[in-house]
Amino acid sequence: MNTSAKLELNDKTYSLPIVVGSEGERAVDVSGLRAETGHITLDDGYGNTGSCLSKITFIDGEKGILRYRGIAIEELAEHSTFIETAYLLIYGHLPNREELGRFSDLLTASQNLHEDMKYHFEGFPSSSHPMAILSAMINAASCFYPEVMNGANASDFALNAARLISQVRTIAAFSYRKSEGRPIIYPKNAYKYTANFLHMLFSDPYDDYVIKPEVVRALDLIFLLHADHEQNCSTATVRMVASSQANMYASCASGVCALWGPLHGGANQAVVEMLMAIHKSGDDGSKFITAAKDKTSGKKLMGFGHRVYKNYDPRAKIIKKACDEVLKTLHISDPLLDIAIKLEAAALKDSYFVERKLYPNVDFYSGIIMRAIGIPVEMFTVMFAIGRMPGWIANYKEILEDNKARIYRPRQIYVGPTLNAYIPLANRK
Repeated sequence: MNTSAKLELNDKTYSLPIVVGSEGERAVDVSGLRAETGHITLDDGYGNTGSCLSKITFIDGEKGILRYRGIAIEELAEHSTFIETAYLLIYGHLPNREELGRFSDLLTASQNLHEDMKYHFEGFPSSSHPMAILSAMINAASCFYPEVMNGANASDFALNAARLISQVRTIAAFSYRKSEGRPIIYPKNAYKYTANFLHMLFSDPYDDYVIKPEVVRALDLIFLLHADHEQNCSTATVRMVASSQANMYASCASGVCALWGPLHGGANQAVVEMLMAIHKSGDDGSKFITAAKDKTSGKKLMGFGHRVYKNYDPRAKIIKKACDEVLKTLHISDPLLDIAIKLEAAALKDSYFVERKLYPNVDFYSGIIMRAIGIPVEMFTVMFAIGRMPGWIANYKEILEDNKARIYRPRQIYVGPTLNAYIPLANRK
């Protein structure tokens, strides 16, 4: 097997090392290309560019494989919890009983925001998007914890990682309550992570939200399945910012901003908006399916297919079961959910979608579950951010611990005007 690739350029031949990953992935190392040849590679959007070596997550889109630290997502979904999986991603191994207990205790101890942070919420108009509040408040939180600047200290890292994972849901819940004009609900130590979040979202001062195990498990599963997904837009952004030695809060806040984009974190929101449009038109989904197969119709079946997976999204198979259980438990009567079920059934047996491998993805089912639970559509991307926080922190930690790490600085090919002269204002037409 070759250990190098040959590049012929201007009658010269250059040897480029081949890097092989633990799962057999192969890459041509071009890190020395500019210094040796004066040329760079051009890969618009980084679609074929490996930006780092990472030990966190492995994806094989052709085979429909997703693994966290080598453990199949199917195993984690069946046996683990979001918090145990968060520990696995950040620290590289499944925790023993003592480690998991210590981590859980840190999360519980860190779940309350500094009281002064409540005043920051008052500065946002009630119309503010929850993602805007979330990114701003994560950044603001670093002001209250000066030790966050000392990222290299192991004990400070553990505290700040737990604090960020714990408080991101508190911030999210507070921002939702503010947008609704409802009083803030504080977390309870008696509740575990996901149940506590539902309590903060939906309880009233005089009446606690009824915690249903099936609902808690389904939302916990959504968090777990979104916990990391290799070098996607938001994770790559976190690593980019972290490479400048920015603190953990600033780096993860940048991930929230990247996730906010509709092409990244807004996919499950787009699913529900599609369902709403179908229902408003008086269609039961049948006409939409036909239109989606017509390229001239402008109709697109949201929540089907995936840029990485050319097979069935492994997370979708897992979450479909949870979706069915939640709908059965809650006895939901919702015309949008009826349309979703019809779209799913039609797409799974329609040769047009099957041949193009446009299977339902995780966003399709997570959107249905969150609507059934009662989470408003503008909070869907926030749910994604809560789930993705452990993956962002794990990638931040990899940058932090890499002694050879240097600031990310992509190159470009300039295609603007050549040398120009300055024209005085009086002479300009």
